[in-house]
Amino acid sequence: MSGNRAANQLVAPLLSRRRLLSQASLGFGGLAFAALSHASHATSRADEVQPDSTARPHRSPRARNVIFLYMDGGVSQVDTFDPKPRLTRDNGRPFAMRAEPTQFENNGATLGSPWRFRQYGESGLPVSELFPHVAGQVDRLCVVRSMVSNFSEHNAANYFLHTGHGMSGRPSMGAWATYGLGSENQDLPGYVVLDGGLIPSGGVDCFGAGFLPATFQASLFQNREPALANVERWEATEEAQRRKLAAVGLLDARSAELGGMPDGVEAAMRNQELAFQMQASVPEATRVTDETIETQRLYGMEAEFGATRSFGRQCLVARRLIERGVRFIELTCPRSHGAKRWDAHSDLRDNHSKNALAVDQPIAGLLTDLARHGLLDETLVVWSGEFGRTPFAQGSDGRDHNPFGFTAWLAGGGVRGGMAHGATDEFGYKAVEDPVEVHDLHATIMHLLGIDHERLTYRFGGRDYRLTDVRGRVIEAWRA
Repeated sequence: MSGNRAANQLVAPLLSRRRLLSQASLGFGGLAFAALSHASHATSRADEVQPDSTARPHRSPRARNVIFLYMDGGVSQVDTFDPKPRLTRDNGRPFAMRAEPTQFENNGATLGSPWRFRQYGESGLPVSELFPHVAGQVDRLCVVRSMVSNFSEHNAANYFLHTGHGMSGRPSMGAWATYGLGSENQDLPGYVVLDGGLIPSGGVDCFGAGFLPATFQASLFQNREPALANVERWEATEEAQRRKLAAVGLLDARSAELGGMPDGVEAAMRNQELAFQMQASVPEATRVTDETIETQRLYGMEAEFGATRSFGRQCLVARRLIERGVRFIELTCPRSHGAKRWDAHSDLRDNHSKNALAVDQPIAGLLTDLARHGLLDETLVVWSGEFGRTPFAQGSDGRDHNPFGFTAWLAGGGVRGGMAHGATDEFGYKAVEDPVEVHDLHATIMHLLGIDHERLTYRFGGRDYRLTDVRGRVIEAWRA
């Protein structure tokens, strides 16, 4: 008897609620899809899970969106944007500075760059012959020659670059940006990673939400059509899909009433709603064949080298996503020659030549196309690897990891172009003028988005966390 009474206490309210909800256009599911169908009323999803004070910029933003061009493996600064004549003079001689411990301790002689440098543009910034197309954009670039990292191993350095912490589990900068500002498009994720074929060392934790609500983690798009697996519905009709999702909504609502709503369940509900809209929005947003032949050619999509075509597609999709209000987009490297990244422990010439060939024309095309669409002023483009490379050889023809001084660059989004910031020593080994920490880079990116990096916090485990931990300064010299 007592068992039947307990069962009735659970069943009776559920039946009456179901009858009520059936008259309210399929209950919570119907309400969710009714709201989602009005794209013109898209609002920040951040408002639903965080205080209004952090859902809006703290100051007037210079940038609305970010495109992060992640150069996986670590690009050699002395072979790209930081020329060092001393290396050429000392090529083959014993290295004249004290060498710090390296990853593999197979240190050789001083290694001059195999590539020549020339000055370009009105600014006269030097760029190596590895980047002939990007060289034509130097007056748009803020070249930071004094980047430093705390880590010389890929996994830790990748976590540090992406999350501000050298171990997995912290939110990535894309997650922080969407947590602080939300997305401008209710039909697409606010944070997208375009997978060119090489997921960074450290894996997808580089793109995670950490302790932030799970809805802020990146959505991983493949570099093909369709960009998402299983993006097409399995049900025969849209109405059948609506009924199924509405039933799931009823079960989720009942579960929440009985036992609360764990973050994972709430994120799953949001993902279901967003996935419904993405069935139409993602194929349209990533369909590069809608672009003119001239535009596709600008990005290198007719290039002979397959990796150029691949990265060109990523860059073009990034511009299309920016147009549609996606807040933060990261591009990963294509498989330009097997599974090798910029990680040139041997055969530097072949490694950097093929990686540069893959990304040079597409990046220049992206900057040109953003500008002609009126988007570059409000889109911050960031180019960086997790560290640089040594000015002395690893073995005879490679370079080991170097976190003590390397190069990144920024363009658009309120950044002053045609300038170089900071300097390394005469060998390009260590930052000696205006060193820039990864926390400083993060603080400045947030600042340009209108976010005070010290005020954007999240309480977890009894303390307030932020992207920049307890460090980070805004580099005012970069601002236009």
